[in-house]
Amino acid sequence: MNNLEKSIDYTFKDKRLLKCALTHTSFANESKTPSNERLEFLGDSVLSFFVSDHIFKNYKDMPEGELTRLRSSLVCEAALCVFAREIGLGDNLLLGKGEEKSGGRNRDSILADAFEALLAAIFLDGGIENAKKFVYKFVLRELENKDINHSNKDYKTLLQEIIQRNPEEVISYILTGESGPDHDKTFEVEVHLNSNVIGKGSGKSKKAAEEAAAKQALTLMGENI
Repeated sequence: MNNLEKSIDYTFKDKRLLKCALTHTSFANESKTPSNERLEFLGDSVLSFFVSDHIFKNYKDMPEGELTRLRSSLVCEAALCVFAREIGLGDNLLLGKGEEKSGGRNRDSILADAFEALLAAIFLDGGIENAKKFVYKFVLRELENKDINHSNKDYKTLLQEIIQRNPEEVISYILTGESGPDHDKTFEVEVHLNSNVIGKGSGKSKKAAEEAAAKQALTLMGENI
């Protein structure tokens, strides 16, 4: 747990909170100790509040629908499991024997839930400012990657909404290449409609590259973006 505290740049005063945040239900059932489910419940609300507050104050011209989509993209399981992996959260989880054997340490849903639980533990142990600092480390970077300051549109969501009008169509994003050193990589992504390439994009993160690919696809489809 010491390595995790170094990774998140926060030292717990009450180590029991940290242990609880890392305790999956499978381990709790085997050891008869509290799981992280209650902390996850609190963390979900704290995360949503911080993100809502920040984007409401900083994107004053963004309408409610787009604010909702933006918030969803920042607090969804896909985003949270990336944050969790970045801090090595999976390596520190307390899992039951069955969950350990089945690969639970790297399961997206478990990692995302544990991230929310960890946020709640920081909130309870260190207060609102420490919790906000922890969240903003990830959220502000993601907002920068989305290039919201130059465009308040979530191109992936817009493209998905269009494609969903035809339920039989399937959209996917394929990483086709990456270049540069680890601290300054550039990613190349294609967006596929079924087996057809409908857009390509590049960016300093996979998400940014996917947004660029979705934007190109929308442009080629004649959408007014």
